[in-house]
Amino acid sequence: MTHTPDTSPLAGLRARLGDDLVMSGPDIAPYCTDWHGDEVSDAIAVLRPQSTAEVTACLRAARELRLSVIPQGGRTGLVLGAVPDAPATQVILSLERMNRIRRIDAAGFSAEVESGVVLQALQDRLAEQGLFFPLALGAQGSCQIGGNLSTNAGGLNVLRYGMTRASVLGLEVVLPDGRVLDLRRHLHKDNRGLDLKQLFIGAEGTLGVITAAVLKLTPQPEQTATALLALDSLDGAIALYQLARRQCCDLMSAFEFLPPLAFDLAREAMPDLPVPLSPDAPAYVLMDLSGSGLVDIEGLMTRFLELGFETGMIRDGVVAQSQTQARNLWLIREGMNDGQARRGRHLRTDLSVPLSALPAFVAEAEAAIHAALPGAVCVSYGHVGDGNVHLNVLPDPGGDAGAQIAQAKEILNAVVARHDGSISAEHGIGRLKRAEFEAGLSDTQRALLAGIRDLLDPGRMMNPNCQLATTDRP
Repeated sequence: MTHTPDTSPLAGLRARLGDDLVMSGPDIAPYCTDWHGDEVSDAIAVLRPQSTAEVTACLRAARELRLSVIPQGGRTGLVLGAVPDAPATQVILSLERMNRIRRIDAAGFSAEVESGVVLQALQDRLAEQGLFFPLALGAQGSCQIGGNLSTNAGGLNVLRYGMTRASVLGLEVVLPDGRVLDLRRHLHKDNRGLDLKQLFIGAEGTLGVITAAVLKLTPQPEQTATALLALDSLDGAIALYQLARRQCCDLMSAFEFLPPLAFDLAREAMPDLPVPLSPDAPAYVLMDLSGSGLVDIEGLMTRFLELGFETGMIRDGVVAQSQTQARNLWLIREGMNDGQARRGRHLRTDLSVPLSALPAFVAEAEAAIHAALPGAVCVSYGHVGDGNVHLNVLPDPGGDAGAQIAQAKEILNAVVARHDGSISAEHGIGRLKRAEFEAGLSDTQRALLAGIRDLLDPGRMMNPNCQLATTDRP
């Protein structure tokens, strides 16, 4: 009997890479599902390299077999940037096994880490040496540094420290053809021409695979003051932020606004969560001041709140008296996300407008949603100091959720455009927002973006249909 050789892509991957690097079958299901479980896909295999050399081997094998590669971190993204959309021709490249902290330079306030390092694990290691990496996300117990860089993640500390790209000193990247671009530098100043590393931060794996990064660190904050404040309006929150920006300057690390519904949503997810303020004010602010050394953070918070009460900007408030109380206050912010998820499928947005336009934008957007979808519920919250609002829409449970979400999305995008805002403040584009992203590009922008992608990956092997359509050419 003549044996017919297995010429399938999976067999080709195993022949080139070995069984240890190639995972297939039912075990890959979690890698093919998005963070919320709304989208479930499939792939030929999941490739799990443990070194930069093995990433090179994986990309070269995929190129030889004419397969597309979906780079993947901790699977906490919200725009389908790491979920396959053509299972018969795509492999997932998971960086989870590249999880070594290569070097911590305490004297130089930098650290070199591999892409698969979990953010919380890095934070814990750095804290042991009195150091701090300022990225703070609700998913930091699962998200990985490579994914944070590839999406240019935002989070709670952007107000003080900037987006992720502001904390990157150097990168190691494997290009689509397998070449290694070594831009690892522990230099805090390096002005030698174009900053190539910035090409790959926020590119969502479309230009290559980030395998390691050199991160800029700061001293671990030794003092933190957290306050939850009740206000008369979102306009009042903007006015209070402006006061805080002037009075607290760069010691303010977070300034979030919440609607009264936040308390109900958080309690739905965590029934025992203590809520220290009555949920009957029109708007709330959750803010942090932090610092180290000779500064008096507690005294600064006290003086600022006294000023806020004296001017009538604050109607009520509470200051955390312990780390546990501070954590509970932030759990209101985190718990409201879980509460929304418990209410079923809904529209999640990540919008930004000029800070001064934020109250008018929210009012206009919510009014438009309520006019078109009277039974829907708007949940507006976000990062006041960044102009970033998550204006989510919970559909009327008696209607078609999918249709309502599509209608609400179209309405919100139109309002964002009228305010000269962005459809993606911090989550990225992925596949979920690609159509709106492309529609908003000028011909010049489109040509430049497509040209850069074609220069590095002319076959569009890397994360096709993410950010730009595979066939999109200038």
